[in-house]
Amino acid sequence: MDIALPIIVVALAGFAFWLAFRLRRGSLQRQQAISQLLDAADALEARLRAARAEIEAVAGSEENPVRAAMQDLLRQRLWLQDNAQTASLAQLHGVRDALDAARASIERQLQRVDRARTGAA
Repeated sequence: MDIALPIIVVALAGFAFWLAFRLRRGSLQRQQAISQLLDAADALEARLRAARAEIEAVAGSEENPVRAAMQDLLRQRLWLQDNAQTASLAQLHGVRDALDAARASIERQLQRVDRARTGAA
C-alpha cells in the first residue's frame, strides 16, 4: 500500500500533463487554422478589389461579376465570426480551401480578361 499511493499520484500527474498538452495542442491548431482562414479571406478580398477595378476599366461598372464574389466572401466572414470557436478543424480547413479556390478562379478570369484586352485570345 505504501508504494501504491505514489504510483497513483505519478500516474494522475502524468495523465493531467498529457491532457493539458492535448488541449493546448488542439487550441493552437484551431488558432492556426483560424489565422490561415483569415489570411485567405484577406487575400481574396484584396484580389477581388483589384479585379473589380480591372473589370470596370475594361467593361464599365454595369456588368461586374465581382459583386457576387464579394457577397460570398462576406458570407464566409460572417460564418467565421459566428462559428470559428465551435467549428471543427476540418470545417475551418474546408472554408480556407474554398477561399483559395475562389481566388484561383478570379485569377483565371482576370487572365482571360487581360488576354481579351490585349487581343491575344
